[in-house]
Amino acid sequence: MVRPKLLLPFVIIGVLLVVWGLALNASSTSAAPLGVDRVSAPPAQQTEQYCLSCHSDPNLKTTLPSGEDLSLYISPEHLKSSVHSPAGIECEACHTDIKTYPHPAIDYQTKRELSRSYYQACQKCHSANYDKAQDSMHAQAAAGGNLNAAICTDCHGAHDVQSPNQPRAKISQTCSRCHQDIVDKYKDSVHGEALIQSDNPDVPVCTDCHGVHDIADPRTAQFRTQTPEMCAGCHADPERMSKYGLSTDVYSLYETSWHGVDISVYKANWPTIWHESAVCTDCHGIHDILDTNNPNSSVNPANLLATCQKCHQDAGPNWTSAWTGHNQIDAQRTPFLYAIDRFYIQFAQVVLWLCIIYVVLQIIHAIVDRVRRNLK
Repeated sequence: MVRPKLLLPFVIIGVLLVVWGLALNASSTSAAPLGVDRVSAPPAQQTEQYCLSCHSDPNLKTTLPSGEDLSLYISPEHLKSSVHSPAGIECEACHTDIKTYPHPAIDYQTKRELSRSYYQACQKCHSANYDKAQDSMHAQAAAGGNLNAAICTDCHGAHDVQSPNQPRAKISQTCSRCHQDIVDKYKDSVHGEALIQSDNPDVPVCTDCHGVHDIADPRTAQFRTQTPEMCAGCHADPERMSKYGLSTDVYSLYETSWHGVDISVYKANWPTIWHESAVCTDCHGIHDILDTNNPNSSVNPANLLATCQKCHQDAGPNWTSAWTGHNQIDAQRTPFLYAIDRFYIQFAQVVLWLCIIYVVLQIIHAIVDRVRRNLK
C-alpha cells in the first residue's frame, strides 16, 4: 500500500500544472477584445479593408491647389491582384503620414508633386534598386528640371503593382508611355516583331540594352563604345544563335577589324571622347533593325554601299564586294578568297621556316669559321 506522504509531492506538482494551464488560457483569452471570440478575430489586413470602406468609391476625389482633380478611388480588384496586398503589405506601409481619420490636409500643389513625394516610400523595401535609379538618366533629367521624368510608380504602378515582365512584351509597353515614337520603330524591327508576334524570349527588350533602374544616357561616348559588347551578349552566344542559323563570329571578327580595334583603343584610353569609328548601330540601325534579307534593311546588299558612304563618301561600287560580312572566310561561302587565304598562310609558313634554316646555317657557319681560326 502506497503511503500518503509519498503521494504528496505528486499531488503538489499536479496542482501546479493545472494552475499554470488555467493562467495561460486566461491570458490568451484576455488578448482578444472584450466580447469578441478569438476564432472570429479580424483578418490580418484589417487596415486595408478599413481604408477601402471609403476609397472603394469611384466618385471619391479631391481638388488640389493647382485646380487638378485628384481621384482617391482605389480599385479593390487591382489592389488584390497586386504583388503587395497578398504579401500583407498594407496602406500605411507607403502612406506613413496618414494614421487617423479625418486625414491631414494634402500639402502638395499638383498631382505630379504628390507622386514625386510618395514614390520615395519605395526606398524602404527596395533600397538597392532605388539607389541605382538615383544615378539613372531619369534622375538626371529630373535634377535638370524635368519633373515628368519617370519615377518608380510611373513604370511599376502604385496600387496595382505587378510583375514587370509577365508577359515580356509588357516592358516595351511600359516604356511606350513616354517613348512612343521609339517603341513604334521597335515594333516593326526584327526584334520587336519576334517579341510581339511570337513572344520570343531570345530577343532583347528595352531594358536589355538600356538597363533597368540604372538607365544610362545612350548619347554619351561611354555608351557608344560599349555597344559592341552589348550586342555580343546575344550575337556571340552559340546556343542562342544556333536556333536561328546566325554566325557567332560577329563580335570576334569585329574586334579584329579596323573599326573594332579603333573603338577598343578609344575605350581603353579616352572613354569620354566621342569617336566616329563604326559600331553595330551605325550600320544596322538602333531601334529599327531589320533582317538583312529585308529590302529596307540598311545592310541589305542593295543598300550596303549607301550605308558605307555615310562615313566613306568616296566609296565606289566595288567597295562592298570586298566585304565578307560577319563570317569567317570558308570554302563554301567565299571559295576564291579562301584559296588566297590558304595560299598566303602556307606561303608565310614556308618563308618563315626558310628564314629560320638560313639563320641556323649562318650561326653554324660562324661557329665553324671561328673554330678554324683558333686552330691555326
